[in-house]
Amino acid sequence: MAVECTMPKFGLTMHEGTVQRFFKKIGSPVRAGEPLYEVETEKVLYEVEAPASGTLALTLFDEGATVECGVAVAIIAEEGESLDDIRARYPQAAAASNGSAAAAAPAEIEPTRAAPKGGERRSASPIARKLAAELGVNLDNVNGTGPGGRITREDVERAAKEPAKPAAAKPAATPPKAAGPRQTIAFRGMRKTIAERMHQSLRDTAQLTITHEADVTAAVEVRERLKSEFDFTYTDLLIQAVARAIRKHPRLGAHFDGHEILLPEEINIGLAVALEEGLIVPVIRNVNAMSLREIAVESKEAGEKARAGKLKLEDVTGATLTISNLGAYGIDAFTPIINPGETAILGTGRIIEKPVVYRGEITRRSTMMLSLTFDHRIVDGAPAAAFLKTVVELFNYGER
Repeated sequence: MAVECTMPKFGLTMHEGTVQRFFKKIGSPVRAGEPLYEVETEKVLYEVEAPASGTLALTLFDEGATVECGVAVAIIAEEGESLDDIRARYPQAAAASNGSAAAAAPAEIEPTRAAPKGGERRSASPIARKLAAELGVNLDNVNGTGPGGRITREDVERAAKEPAKPAAAKPAATPPKAAGPRQTIAFRGMRKTIAERMHQSLRDTAQLTITHEADVTAAVEVRERLKSEFDFTYTDLLIQAVARAIRKHPRLGAHFDGHEILLPEEINIGLAVALEEGLIVPVIRNVNAMSLREIAVESKEAGEKARAGKLKLEDVTGATLTISNLGAYGIDAFTPIINPGETAILGTGRIIEKPVVYRGEITRRSTMMLSLTFDHRIVDGAPAAAFLKTVVELFNYGER
């Protein structure tokens, strides 16, 4: 009896997912528990495991398609089942890609696994792909030892240690070749999700950005004094300050459902983390109840999980307000875009030393630009400015 592989529901807020790619071709054998296809929701990737052993009979959607939770994505057939019989029960599969299920699949399912063809995308875990890009390893030259020949992190590390093969001698006096086709990047996955969410944010909200050049000398002195006791960053100080400021100005952490302004029940701070393929925002929960030391541990772990591709849906949803820090890139100020569902986002630049007038004298002070983008439907300029002022005060002199 054929088994349906449905779009799973990974969290309470998940209603649909995007099929990023299938790890198997139609006609390939499948073992229960091995990765069958990859799903993206809220910019988080999940590998969906096969619920049963058999042969991949049909894929019901193209790669890149968005599918509601509970809807069948692929069909696994038991040994000896006719593909024609299964196709008759799922006519929608005729339009699916992945080799066009109706046209490319044989009349009877062959329980054999075709070898990868030249140019075909190799099956590899997200961590393996990221590591391969960092180490300059060509996945086409890596032997996969995972289920179904899938490339693992260990396979990439092993390949990186192997001596490089000598390059072939360049033929003499070769005529110039015509320019090849222009390189393109598929507009899908995380990049497409970011584009849709940012466009939605600008379309559906009344965004305004205010900036403030803050004297943060006191915060620099605090970090110098405390960093020998435990490791923390200026971003950790900001997370703490923002959480405390929202407690005093709760409307900056509100959500708007179209009818009511919902003030926050708990204060969860989103931390924007840059990845090679885009931006993701892990959420640090209940920050208001944490010490600076606890915030430092949580934020470091969140960043590591984001870069390793280990975030889950619950790790990237439910933020009260997001912080985006571009100081490490030498940026002074910028205009951040609000994450849909939130009222504000705080953008911060680098900390620099410069001469300023302080208490009537020209002296050297540390300064930083803060840019607060807020939804003018929910909060006005004066309350937003008051919130930003509170953030600066708590950043410099808040509880440690």
